[in-house]
Amino acid sequence: MKACPQCRLKYPSDIQTCFVDGRVLEEMPDPRVGTTIAGRYNIEAVIGEGGMATVYKAHHRLVDRPCAIKVMSRDFADNEVVKERFRREARAAQKLAHPNIIEIFDQGDLEDGSLYLVMELLEGETLAERIAQGKPDLRDALPIGVQIARALARAHDLEVIHRDLKPDNVFLVGAAGGPVTVKLLDFGIARSTRDTRLTGAGEVFGTPQYMAPERIVSIDAGPAADLYALGIILFEMTTGTLPFDARDVPGFFVQHLKVPPPPLRSKDPGLPEALERLVLELLEKDPERRPVDARQVHAELLELARSLDIEVAPEARSGEALPPGPANTLPPVALDAWVRRTKLFEQMLTRAYPGEPPGELAALLSQVRELVDQIALARRTSLAKQRTLEELSARGREIRQRFGYAVDALGIDASKARAEQKAAALVVERLERLAEQRRAEVLDAQREILGWEGRSGMQRPYPELAEAYRNAARKVDEWEAATLDAEAARADLQVKQTTVSDLEFQIQELRNALLAHEDALEKQQSEAHTEIGSLGERADALEARLLEVATAFCAPLRQRPELDALFRELEADVAA
Repeated sequence: MKACPQCRLKYPSDIQTCFVDGRVLEEMPDPRVGTTIAGRYNIEAVIGEGGMATVYKAHHRLVDRPCAIKVMSRDFADNEVVKERFRREARAAQKLAHPNIIEIFDQGDLEDGSLYLVMELLEGETLAERIAQGKPDLRDALPIGVQIARALARAHDLEVIHRDLKPDNVFLVGAAGGPVTVKLLDFGIARSTRDTRLTGAGEVFGTPQYMAPERIVSIDAGPAADLYALGIILFEMTTGTLPFDARDVPGFFVQHLKVPPPPLRSKDPGLPEALERLVLELLEKDPERRPVDARQVHAELLELARSLDIEVAPEARSGEALPPGPANTLPPVALDAWVRRTKLFEQMLTRAYPGEPPGELAALLSQVRELVDQIALARRTSLAKQRTLEELSARGREIRQRFGYAVDALGIDASKARAEQKAAALVVERLERLAEQRRAEVLDAQREILGWEGRSGMQRPYPELAEAYRNAARKVDEWEAATLDAEAARADLQVKQTTVSDLEFQIQELRNALLAHEDALEKQQSEAHTEIGSLGERADALEARLLEVATAFCAPLRQRPELDALFRELEADVAA
C-alpha cells in the first residue's frame, strides 16, 4: 500500500504517482494501514504489537462503528495450533457476552492464511500500566477485583478457563483516578472443557509470575487456577509487589509449588485482615483449599467493600452498552467524494477541449462514471447483507445475554450450595476422625479389661476390673454417639451434594442450549460473511481500478495551465 506524501490518498502498490498532483507515492509504514480487511473494515492505525499479532484501530465502512482488529502474524499462518488458539479466543469471548469481558464482533481468515478478530475499541490502560504508576488505592483496587471476579464467574459458569490471567490482560476503561470498567482480554490460551486439548505433555503456557502450582505439573488445571492468579493480582494491586520473586522461570515454579506466600499485612499493616485471609486462601497450594468458585470470591470482595464503605458499580444488565445497529443509509465515505471528483473531471475535459474531446480521454471519463456506479451498487448490496449480519449479531448477543443472566442466577445458588457442601464435608471429616478416635479408645479399654481379667484369673472381683468395665461402657457410648453424629453428617452432606448436582445439571442444560444456538448462529453468520467479503473484494478491486483510470485521465491534463484552478480544487477535495 502506498500514499501520496501531500494528500495522503491511499493507492495500490503498483501505482507510482498521485492522480491529484502527480507526486511520487511513498510506502506506508505498516502495509495494512490504509487497507480494507474483509471488504468492510478500514484499517486506520497500529495501536498494539506483539509477537503473535498486531492490533489496529479500524472503522466499519458500512456500519458507523469504530473497532479494533487483531491480526495474527503471517509467521503463524501455517501453524494450525496457533491458528486454533486464535479461533478459540474468538469463540470463548463471544459466547461469554459479559460487560467485563471484551466483546468480539467478527472473525475470519485473510488471503495470506492469517486470521483476524474484530473487537470493541477500548480507551484506557491495562492494569499493569496502572500498577507501574504506583499501587492503586484500596478504594480503586477492590472495585477492580470485584469486576475481575464477576468476569471469571461468567467464564467458569460457561466452562471457559482463562489460563493466562495477569494485569496485562486486565484493561481499565476510564480516566485514571476515576471509576473504571474492567475488561478481561486475551482468551488466546483459554480452554473450554469441551475443546480438544491443544497443550501437549510437557508443554506449559502462561505467565510464570501468575501460574498456579497445578498448572506447572498438569495440563488439567481447572477454574481454581484462575482464582490463584486473581489472588496474585490482588496481592500485587494492594502491596505494589508480587508475592513471589525469582530470577528465572524455574525459580518462580519452585516458589509456586513449595514456598508459602507472605501475609498481605507483612507488606502493609494497614490492609484489612479479611482481605489478607481471602488472598491467602486464594494462594493455597492445594486447589481444593481455595474458595469454591469465583462467585464466592466476588461475594467476599463485595462484602469487604461494603464494610469499608467503598462504592462498587452494580453489574450491567441486559441492553446496556450495546454497540450501535446498522446504518440506515450509506455512510458519506469515498463514493460521495468520487461523485464530486467526476464532476471536476468533466469540467477539466470541457475547459481543455471546448469542442470535441480526444476519444481516449472521453473513454477514460466514461470508465470513471461506470466504475463509480458499479462501486455504488456493490456497496448498496453489501450494506443490505451487512444489515442482515448485524441483525444476526444483535439477536445472538441478546440470546447470549439471556443465557448468561440465567446461568448467573443458577450460578449464585450453586456457589452457595458448593460452599455449604464444602463446609459439610469438613464436618464429616472431623466427625469421622472423632468416631475413629472413639473406636480406638474402646479398643484401648478392651485391652485394659483383658489385662485385669488375666491378673484376676476371674477368681476374685478386683475393683480395677469393675472400673475397666465401666470405662469401656462409657467409651462404647461415646463411640456410638460419635458414629451416629458422623452418619447424620454424611446424610446431610449427601443432601447438599444432591443439591449441587441438581443445580449443575440445570446449568449444563443451559450450556448445551447455548452451544446449539451458537452452532446455528455461526453457520448463518459464516454465509453472510462470505457474501459480504466477496462484495467487499469486488468493491476494493473496482476502487483500485478507479484510481488507475483517474491517474491515466489526469496525467495528460496536469500540464495545462488553464486547469490549475480545477486541480487545486481537486487537491482540496482529496485533502478534506
